[in-house]
Amino acid sequence: MAKQLTGIIVGAGHRGVLYGKYALQAPDRFRIVGVVDPREHRRKAALSQHGLGDEAGFESVEQVCRSGKIADVAINGTMDSLHVPTSIELLKAGYDILLEKPFATSEEQMWDLAAAARKHKRKVLVCHVLRYTPFYNSIRREILSGRIGRIINIQTNEHVSYHHEATAFVRGKWNRQDVGGSGHLMAKCCHDLDLLVWMMGGNRPVTVSSFGDRMFFRTENAPAGSGTRCMKDCSIEPQCPYSAKKIYIEQELWGDYAWEDVEHCDLKDKAFKEEHMRNTSRYGRCVWRCDNTVVDHQSVMVRFADGATATHNMVTGTARPCRTIHILGEKGEIFGVFEDYRYEVRLPDPATAPDRFTHEEHSVVQATGTDGMGGDHGGGDMRLVADFVEHALGGKASIACTSLDTS
Repeated sequence: MAKQLTGIIVGAGHRGVLYGKYALQAPDRFRIVGVVDPREHRRKAALSQHGLGDEAGFESVEQVCRSGKIADVAINGTMDSLHVPTSIELLKAGYDILLEKPFATSEEQMWDLAAAARKHKRKVLVCHVLRYTPFYNSIRREILSGRIGRIINIQTNEHVSYHHEATAFVRGKWNRQDVGGSGHLMAKCCHDLDLLVWMMGGNRPVTVSSFGDRMFFRTENAPAGSGTRCMKDCSIEPQCPYSAKKIYIEQELWGDYAWEDVEHCDLKDKAFKEEHMRNTSRYGRCVWRCDNTVVDHQSVMVRFADGATATHNMVTGTARPCRTIHILGEKGEIFGVFEDYRYEVRLPDPATAPDRFTHEEHSVVQATGTDGMGGDHGGGDMRLVADFVEHALGGKASIACTSLDTS
């Protein structure tokens, strides 16, 4: 029988718990044996999910490390600013780590973590989960096949929906770099910047420029009739797309965030939820009157060593959330929209229309979850953990695997 890997979840939030679910899908390959989280209700919920008792729960990384090494690996799903300090302690204790992105929030932290991994001879894989989605993974394989030739230019865009932006980056815990630990581009688009470099292969970036601003979600842009809280003193709430009542209560979006501070209460009580959103919750605030400081749009331009270029644009408040990618090579091009799970390979072919220069198209449709490996992020989450488990057990990593040194 193949060896079973054991792991602990460090940070029983959304990402840590989600990655831990791989142990429930493949119990012969991976088993969770401990949970670390200072919040008792989160810790107990994760322990229960994996059939563990309270003795397998720990309030801090320091506490679990004092207990000796109790597992092979750690899934580190803590908040951004805690990634490096917690990971260094885990490396010292002998754990290999699956580390949520962004793996560091400053260059100094980045080098500290890299030095610790080398010193203790441990593996650290970064959760750049989009590499594992059928969509981006297939595009990378198209490039490796040589079909479109050497890449000249890549253009990517991320359109962040109005309700996601309002929740995470205006009202929520990533709305200030001094609180969330990362700026908007780092927190939301390190996926996309990683994809640019991954698609380019070994062609290293040599020059980067970037600029952005916070234009829209500012007090001076608050519409006439708006108040400080959506459900308390706002006369335009029924017409406002950013209404907390619409987003969190009526549409029931982003529940993992909106009710996090009261998730131990009875959330089936609608009156309780309305009262909390009206008077207490940070998610009940007017989006134009929050304490947010991160940008609401940003553009990046990169020049690579061989002269190729790439751009990435992050724009928020959009009606439709989506990621797009357009790769132009010497022989052809690839264009696709991630949320459509479809891309086109276009090859120039003037012979098909003598009077004009046209192209032929080859379309690929790749649905997520068709092999039981679904989940969030377009089907990449469980594939990511499966690759980490294989790598930690000494197997060969896939083309998507991104070590700490590579990242």
